Amino acid sequence: MDAKLRGVGVSHGVAIGEVRHMGTALLEPPARQIAPEDAPREQARARRAAEAVAADLVARGNLAGGEAQAVLEAQALMAQDPELMADIERRIAVGSTAERAAYDAFASYRALLAGAGEYLAGRVADLDDVRNRMVARLLGVPMPGVPDSDEPFVLLARDLAPADTALLDPTLVLGFVTEEGGPTSHSAILARALGVPAVVALPGAVELPEGTLVAVDGSTGEVVVNPDAAERAALARAAEERRAALAASAGPGATSDGHKIPLLANIGGPADVPAALEAGAEGVGLFRTEFLFLESDGRPPSEDVQAEVYRQVLHAFPEGRVVVRVLDAGADKPLAFLTAADEPNPALGVRGLRALLDHPGVLLTQLRALARAAEGLPVYLEVMAPMVADRADARAFADACREAGLQAKAGAMVEIPSAALRARAVLQEVEFLSLGTNDLAQYTFAADRQVGAVSRLQDPWQPALLDLVALAAEAAKAEGKSCGVCGEAAADPLLACVLTGLGVTSLSMAASALPYVRSALAKHTLAQCERAAAAARAADTAEEARTAAHSVLSGE
Repeated sequence: MDAKLRGVGVSHGVAIGEVRHMGTALLEPPARQIAPEDAPREQARARRAAEAVAADLVARGNLAGGEAQAVLEAQALMAQDPELMADIERRIAVGSTAERAAYDAFASYRALLAGAGEYLAGRVADLDDVRNRMVARLLGVPMPGVPDSDEPFVLLARDLAPADTALLDPTLVLGFVTEEGGPTSHSAILARALGVPAVVALPGAVELPEGTLVAVDGSTGEVVVNPDAAERAALARAAEERRAALAASAGPGATSDGHKIPLLANIGGPADVPAALEAGAEGVGLFRTEFLFLESDGRPPSEDVQAEVYRQVLHAFPEGRVVVRVLDAGADKPLAFLTAADEPNPALGVRGLRALLDHPGVLLTQLRALARAAEGLPVYLEVMAPMVADRADARAFADACREAGLQAKAGAMVEIPSAALRARAVLQEVEFLSLGTNDLAQYTFAADRQVGAVSRLQDPWQPALLDLVALAAEAAKAEGKSCGVCGEAAADPLLACVLTGLGVTSLSMAASALPYVRSALAKHTLAQCERAAAAARAADTAEEARTAAHSVLSGE
């Protein structure tokens, strides 16, 4: 097969190497009956397997650190879910083996997730991985996973579980390609954190034969099958030119004519700070505090615990800007003490700020912890609420900040189209806006951010999404306030120029993307960025928008 295939590029860089396939999924355990007196022993086996899988996932998280740690610890909670274990034990009680009971219970739970709304449906791949690990342990067979190899390779898979992505060895795994997934899936986010070139949502990826030579461009989403010597040389030159440009890129983010665009990092906690500092982040544009809550063993962390963690991050950026998002729970991040388990569609239900306003004590404790953490530090602390729908939401959050005695700017995330459409009204209550383009795309196009089949609608180049960004940025400018982007759109160097042209005032992204974006901005004037933005908005499709912007900025 000689071809150029196109998926969705989710992590910058070029990888050239032979294909190795992910280990195959487990076979279905045989359905055989056990004697009633064997049920207690089988139930004990199931409990031990679940505990071992959870412990393994936590251990992998400890090794990986950063965002990967939080993702894997959330996955470990799946293995320890009491309702799931109760279902397994019921099945064993009526005659199933431990492995068959686990397999069937996970299948039932999987069906519930798949039909429970967009966000929870996106967790199916994570659940499948927990099932595979538990069943493999019960059967005594090797875990499916990354293949062993003495030589570097490009990994191919239908999808990658976070447990596999988190511990990829970049010296062996040159890059990866998946058939499923989307640009904001867990695997995509972790790939960017690792700095591994990656392409997702590539139809037919798993059909490429083992050992096929491929060239993977994680910036464009292109995968060249059996590239000839000239193609390999061209890709290698392009990669080297990018590396040279990145090496020369330093300092604050700005266009070539001096228009400043602060470049900030998205982090999940103190473990992500060193990479952000090394990449030259001017601060933090999105501190995802929910990871701290996911690790809190079924209860919200105390004010003391929260204050200590927040202070570690704030201390690392003296004179820098740190934007903290208060707890964003619900949908794909359910918390027993905060969110209902029986919502028919959690992504459209009580999540984010809505959940916090239903539990004001949780919000007040977090805001007080942030106030304590910032005491005496020369840092510009800003705090924002997720899932703000209108002015009433913004007012309620600003009131809570005042009640907590928080001396920081209060802001609102623009993730719901209504907030972009009525941005000037929202800005009567808060000091800044931050665009979460991942969720904004999801809610604008009714397209689950975890489902590869609708990835074209998750594309941040969609002109309708750019229109909403422009609306929010124009409103902020009219009110004399700031409007940043903290969604994954900011990590695309070309799109970063377009966002600048739309009037966005800061960009926040995974630390690994910062040098690429800094370098791209430094090559173009603000006027060029504005022309590119206008050209992109005039297009009808995401691909046309991308091409139009590229033509303007490249002078073609």
